[in-house]
Amino acid sequence: QRHLPPQTWTNSINQTNKVALLAWAKETGIDLVQINGQRRYGGPPPGWVGGPPPAGTEVFIGKLPQDMYENTLIPLFQRVGKLYEFRLMMTFSGLNRGFAYAKYSNRHGAKEAIAAFNNFEVREGYTIVVCKSTEKCELSVDGLATSVSRPELEAVLRRVTEGVLRVTLYTSPCRKRAQLAVLKYTSHQAAAMAKKTLMEGNVRLGGLEMRVDWLNPDMKQKLQSCQKKPSSSRVQGRKCLGVPKQVPQFPVLHNVLDCLNTLCQRQYLGTPLFLTKCVQANANGWLWFWCWVVIPGCPVPFSGFAWVRQDGTGRSGHEEAKIALALQVLRVLGES
Repeated sequence: QRHLPPQTWTNSINQTNKVALLAWAKETGIDLVQINGQRRYGGPPPGWVGGPPPAGTEVFIGKLPQDMYENTLIPLFQRVGKLYEFRLMMTFSGLNRGFAYAKYSNRHGAKEAIAAFNNFEVREGYTIVVCKSTEKCELSVDGLATSVSRPELEAVLRRVTEGVLRVTLYTSPCRKRAQLAVLKYTSHQAAAMAKKTLMEGNVRLGGLEMRVDWLNPDMKQKLQSCQKKPSSSRVQGRKCLGVPKQVPQFPVLHNVLDCLNTLCQRQYLGTPLFLTKCVQANANGWLWFWCWVVIPGCPVPFSGFAWVRQDGTGRSGHEEAKIALALQVLRVLGES
């Protein structure tokens, strides 16, 4: 059996649309840059004068056909307003991940895009989702050693991430003899890339295991009610009283999907979007499903495979697969 080299194999996928994309880019002069799993146009676009657009100008685009590219999407979304930036999430094979982000020059453009393209049939049988993007710019890093100073932390962050605006240290409300840092970045994109870098485990400070997450609004309010560290570079080992340990508390709901939706609402992440596909069915009734879910507030989608079996509850195999993936996502969002 003959196996194609990896590069030859990936180039052979969706070749017709890839050629059309290259021809369009050459004809229009549009420059697309791919970095860390996303391909970007603009940010800023050619001829842009001034700073980036304000918050509220970016939209999330979901349920895209994976063989659709910027030569179709950018002209479509430019119909309603001037694009400042367009980011398409990509796989190693050259297919897109099914979602993208479009940032407009003003809030009016973003509102028009949602009105015009949410539930829009971008291709026969493919209806896309367009909604407001959650442009979070702040991360929390819990579990830092008490010996870590703010200048030391800033130096490390500026070396491994881009766009750091401010670093604030607090006594951790959740872990003993540890600190929590709030990191503010110049944009949601910069914060998302920093989160990815820090979560990969390549950064260690004081030898402790760090927990990196988006800064929860409830946590932010609690931290602000506590006394912040003094302005000196060395952190003082003070206790912040009256802050309970944060343990995810899921309400008693009818099913796991309700639980995930509620958690995403509480953390301002948007509504989860599921895609399931049965790839194998056994004679004994077990089904092998590929599952995929996009949460607008998370920088990358969740995906995986699961064996499921219809248990007589009236739920389809697709519903069982969604529940299996939702359980995994709940563990990541609520416990990791």
